[in-house]
Amino acid sequence: MSRESEAEPGAESAPAEALPGALPEALRAELVTFRRDLHMHPELGNQEFRTTAALKARLEEAGLQPRVLATGTGLICDIGEPPAPGRAVRPMLALRADIDALPIPDTKLGVPYRSTVPDRAHACGHDVHTTVVLGAGLVLADLAAKGQLPFPVRLIFQPAEEVLPGGATDAIESGALQGVGRIIAVHCDPRVDAGRIGLRHGPITSACDRLEVSLDGPGGHTARPHLTTDLVTAAAKVATEVPALVSRRADARSGLAVTWGRIESGHACNVIPQHAELSGTVRCLDLDAWRDAPDLVHGAVQEVADLYRAKSEINYIRGVPPVVNDALVTELLRDAMSERRGPHSVEDTEQSLGGEDFSWYLEHVPGAMARLGVRRPGERTVRDLHQGDFDVDETAITAGVELFTAAALLDAMR
Repeated sequence: MSRESEAEPGAESAPAEALPGALPEALRAELVTFRRDLHMHPELGNQEFRTTAALKARLEEAGLQPRVLATGTGLICDIGEPPAPGRAVRPMLALRADIDALPIPDTKLGVPYRSTVPDRAHACGHDVHTTVVLGAGLVLADLAAKGQLPFPVRLIFQPAEEVLPGGATDAIESGALQGVGRIIAVHCDPRVDAGRIGLRHGPITSACDRLEVSLDGPGGHTARPHLTTDLVTAAAKVATEVPALVSRRADARSGLAVTWGRIESGHACNVIPQHAELSGTVRCLDLDAWRDAPDLVHGAVQEVADLYRAKSEINYIRGVPPVVNDALVTELLRDAMSERRGPHSVEDTEQSLGGEDFSWYLEHVPGAMARLGVRRPGERTVRDLHQGDFDVDETAITAGVELFTAAALLDAMR
């Protein structure tokens, strides 16, 4: 698809330059170039050294003072002057981007910015998220220099979103939320047209944990299963009965679900093995149910394993809780987008079953995530995240910058 539409979908008829904090045409072109450079040089979680250096250099060029996180990748950058002595300190609004890529090959054809790194691709849109926050930061820095930014704003460029339990925890430990009162983010959505965003009050993503189960017992000949722990049968029962037990012991509205991705045991058709392994994921729509999930899953696995005389070892790996959008911050995003592009540029979105470590910030401060439309209007090709051919309509960058700058200015008035 064409990666940069000729017109901004959903844009108002009034010139964009007439609006406070408008995105200059020269900066639009620069941001597209910046995004393409990131796309050509994807870096995995906690390895984003080139990306961090590029961001740092551009922010310093704008007269800002970014601080690299203690982990060595990712950075924080404050824009605007703190209150004068004697004036009350107002908590900042933070704009967050994730900067890491995925360990999959880029399979796009016919574009000049295809990944140059084998088996690495920005197939989740983090290059767009990063460029949007950078662009908003540059616009806000210009406003601050003119004395038109009432309160400071923080940019957070976070590494390792794709690595459980997520780089957000490292960013928080590095002080990303010190002095922050609200936080906003976007996530690319290939089901929404560029120039539009999707919003939802309450949960907008799901919790996602990892589950690994080992079963052990004395094996033996398949002619005498009664003298053994029949681990293949035990593993099969764990695989089928644990999801059923969990679904019946949790509130059905929570969407708590165990799904297996791997089951392995044995090497010969006439030998009952001594070891079996299963691994999968635990997903949940509800925050309270997610907090109770480990005990519930442990109990179900143990119950089934004991029934078949198998010794079980359970490794429950916490991933991320659901992203639960705060109502007031969600309305801030709605009002900001409506101001820039009209009410028709905002649509309701559904809760997804994907996980996002933006949720860790929301354990500390209220915030909201919007789904940033990246589909070219009128395109019928169905694209999805985490696929090697994932790409975006680059006019989405302008829409994201406008959303964030308008949100920062509106927040200052509330």
